[in-house]
Amino acid sequence: MMKNVHLATEADEDDIYSGYNDYNPTFDTEDLENDPAFQQAVKTSHGRRPPLTAKVPGTSGSRPLATGYGSKTTLSSSMGRPMTAAGQDGVPRPMTAVQAAGYTKAVSRGSAFDPLGQARGPAPPLETKNEDSPEGKIKQLEKKVNELVEESCIAHSCGDLKLALEKAKDAGRKERALVRQREQTMSPANINLDLTYTVLFNLASQYSANEMYAEALNTYQVIVKNKMFVNGGMLKVNMANIYLKQRNYSKAIKFYRMALDQIASVHKEMRIKIMQNIGVAFIKTGQYTDAISSFEHIMSTSPNLKAGFNLILCYFATGDREQMKKAFQKLIAVPLGIDDDDKYISQGDDPHTNLLIEAIKNDSLRQMERERKATAEKYIMTAAKLIAPAIETSFAVGYDWCVEMVKASQYVELANDLEINKAITYLRQKDFNQYEEAVETLKMFEKKDSRVKSAAATNLSFLYFLENEFTQASHYADLAVNSDRYNPSALTNKGNTIFANGDYEKAAEFYKESLRNDSSCTEALYNIGLTYKKLNRLDESLDSFLKLHAILRNSAQVLFQIASIYELMEDPNQAIEWLMQLISVVPTDSHALAKLGELYDSEGDKSQAFQYYYESYRYFPSNIEVIEWLGAYYIDTQFCEKAIHYFERAALIQPTQVKWQLMVASCFRRSGNYQKALDTYKAIHRKFPDNAECLRFLVRLCTDMGLKEIQEYATKLKRVEKLKEIREQRVKSGRDGSARARREGSGGGDPGSITHKGERLSAKLKALPGTYEPYESSGNKEIDASYIDPLGPQAERPKTALRKKVDEDEFADEELGDDLLPE
Repeated sequence: MMKNVHLATEADEDDIYSGYNDYNPTFDTEDLENDPAFQQAVKTSHGRRPPLTAKVPGTSGSRPLATGYGSKTTLSSSMGRPMTAAGQDGVPRPMTAVQAAGYTKAVSRGSAFDPLGQARGPAPPLETKNEDSPEGKIKQLEKKVNELVEESCIAHSCGDLKLALEKAKDAGRKERALVRQREQTMSPANINLDLTYTVLFNLASQYSANEMYAEALNTYQVIVKNKMFVNGGMLKVNMANIYLKQRNYSKAIKFYRMALDQIASVHKEMRIKIMQNIGVAFIKTGQYTDAISSFEHIMSTSPNLKAGFNLILCYFATGDREQMKKAFQKLIAVPLGIDDDDKYISQGDDPHTNLLIEAIKNDSLRQMERERKATAEKYIMTAAKLIAPAIETSFAVGYDWCVEMVKASQYVELANDLEINKAITYLRQKDFNQYEEAVETLKMFEKKDSRVKSAAATNLSFLYFLENEFTQASHYADLAVNSDRYNPSALTNKGNTIFANGDYEKAAEFYKESLRNDSSCTEALYNIGLTYKKLNRLDESLDSFLKLHAILRNSAQVLFQIASIYELMEDPNQAIEWLMQLISVVPTDSHALAKLGELYDSEGDKSQAFQYYYESYRYFPSNIEVIEWLGAYYIDTQFCEKAIHYFERAALIQPTQVKWQLMVASCFRRSGNYQKALDTYKAIHRKFPDNAECLRFLVRLCTDMGLKEIQEYATKLKRVEKLKEIREQRVKSGRDGSARARREGSGGGDPGSITHKGERLSAKLKALPGTYEPYESSGNKEIDASYIDPLGPQAERPKTALRKKVDEDEFADEELGDDLLPE
């Protein structure tokens, strides 16, 4: 390189104008015609090459050039510049432009054509990364943190909240270790803020899901206070939600407003949701005016069903009639954003169109449309029932106004349901003055479309069934079934009418069909269990009630029926176990407690039997069977004084039964209180002067005590016994005369049959309470197994299915209950 650098000499330093006449010989064009090298270049392909770029003078000296022949030559032009187009002695240099494509002169010397260089063998392996380096360790740790966050989210979606929280905590610990390692090996600017935000947000979410609200708020505070997180302010919505769950409504409103200030106006939907939450928080605190402002703003900018329903609730709470009407009109004017049902009806015979309609008839979008429409109808029905009594002077006038408004809106079909609900509301309010009007309203729908007709006929069948008018109930049940064959309530009611007529097999068929149409119809499942029980098909009955128990875990009637079936199957241990579950659900049910006492008594466990009989008596002290058992228990255990209380209670309940008063006197006598026993027997004699048992004990007591009244009571006793003998003789002579007449009338019939009838009559007489015994124990007498629900009819009576609507006035931020069929 230094040969092309010219250093100034000392002589040149004095001549400041030297060098101006010098020029580069490359630009000398006068002798080009006489330049052989130039002429040769013009004649060859070298002259057709692009022009050379200008070089700095002095740098174009001669340089060696390697050719395809392997020789190195130095070419120079006539002007002193090396040339590359020709070799020595004017021999042209071979072309090398195709060498990159694999062509060389060496081919002629036997080398194979190998443009891809496959003959050189496989490429050397890539150099392995050193994972022990600081960068490798950081990447591995970062990957592990991401995996822990993903595992935490998956565990949360699977419902394992504890595992999700543990994974989130582990991810937080490893992320902090990662940050410290980055600070030691790299600059702080290289910290992964997105990873830190993700870890903290997931940890706060898991804390909140596990109801560890204090820890969740602290974690959210760490995110919100860090200015490096751009969107951290939006998490104040989550903090406000936690305060709302903690019922700290003032702080919830504060944080909702702070979040609202930090969210741009372009996020319109999110701002509307925050405004709605603010309104709900105001409702919780009773600040209905502020809540109205929030919901009015929502209904004016982006109306929705929840905001409209909550606005009606607020105006109802403030008692503003006119605003309630306006809010109801706004609610029914909210657009649903769904297509008409005509889209899902085939209009022609095109197979492709029909196939498309079948595909979209029940897809996820169609299901979402149905849910949205059902939600809208539920809000409108609930709002109408709520405001109807408040907007007008009476419920009927207000409800009629709501019906007219609905008829003029997009919910025309809902007007019929409102009319039916009006009639049911009359019945639920037990307004018997409006009963006939309710029935007439339901009968009006007999000529409507099939769906409305089926609903109205179902309710009419239910009403007539309750009134024991089974003919009318069966008629309207048939009408409901014919209008809608797939109506499970109508099929259940039809089965009930047949059940009441005693045709259990046919009733079971209707219950089965109802279950085929709707497997969740609990009334049909309960009734088919009762039907199998009547048919003595206990295994099938038990299977039905066990299935129902899986659906209704805490149903007292279902638990009792299972226990009753086990008792019929002679498995008292299982019956006791199910009755124990029953009293855990209804601990004050006296009949269930008495049944437990009976089962323990049959097993010989008197102490347990006494405990449950006593609990039953405590809750219902008018059950004669329980009173009788407790009195007998105290007599058997020689505590006659305690038995007196129970027999006195029985005498109050059945004052015409002499045996209870005799038992009271007998207890006084057995306990040694003869004077009290004598007074009691005298009182019984005054009330029942012809009772021989009372007179017999009076004679005995007067004899033992040496009283003067002994002769008087002895005379009365003889007279009563004589009258009794005369009465028995008359009965016997009358019986013999009737038997003789039957023999004569039958012309010498079979005497064995007469004797058999006489034996049955005497058996009945012997079964009556005897007058010669002071106490006839009936402890072994079976207590009626039918379970009586204190809130409804006996369980043995089949359930009826009544369509009703939700009448709980809930706020829209809470989930409204589903429509139920009452028991």
